[in-house]
Amino acid sequence: MKLTTILIVDDDPSIRKFVRANLEARGYSVVLAADGDEAIKSVEKELPDLIILDIMMPKIDGFEVCRQIREWSKIPILMLSAREDETDKVRCLDCGADDYLTKPFSLKELLSRINAVLRRTRDTLNNSADSRFLHGDLIVDFSRHVVTLDGKMVGLTAVEDKILHYLTLNAGRIVTSNQLLEEVWGEEYFGDFRVLQVNICRLRRKLKDSAKKPKYILTKPGIGYMVMKQS
Repeated sequence: MKLTTILIVDDDPSIRKFVRANLEARGYSVVLAADGDEAIKSVEKELPDLIILDIMMPKIDGFEVCRQIREWSKIPILMLSAREDETDKVRCLDCGADDYLTKPFSLKELLSRINAVLRRTRDTLNNSADSRFLHGDLIVDFSRHVVTLDGKMVGLTAVEDKILHYLTLNAGRIVTSNQLLEEVWGEEYFGDFRVLQVNICRLRRKLKDSAKKPKYILTKPGIGYMVMKQS
């Protein structure tokens, strides 16, 4: 059986050593990169199952690395920051990261985040259905996890794909914010509405949808969201 491969990208050798030792002890295969340029090359060569990516690095920072990877890949990305700053968290999610962790972090918290991200990715890949959702020029193919708009494929992250998948499976029904948080991130994210809002906003941009005049995703203030059925 192929081991789950995790790429650790951090310019601090002590963090690379600490994370690598603990992940390998738990059966993961680990690849290391010390800067953004090395990280991009490692992703293209190794195609890891998960990337743990520091923000502040020489040559290319974590935001730009994340953005470049998201141009062609849905590999889940867990970003690390030394600052407890909501602006950093929002920027991480906005550039395509799946989750965010603040330094210093405990081993227990890191392993919990890794397990949660990998679980969400596996669920997205395995949760297929032999049907499609169609609404105007939008087509969501559940079996292949492919989304097209105006005949062109839309590049979604694993999180965005799972949000859209769940909303379209419940088309015409309101899905509460906490229902989405539990379905996509897990029950430990109950009440973390900011992470949901950022991803919904990013998803809308990719679908060329407007929050004020929605064509696909309708906001129900204080309740949640709904994908409208084809009229």
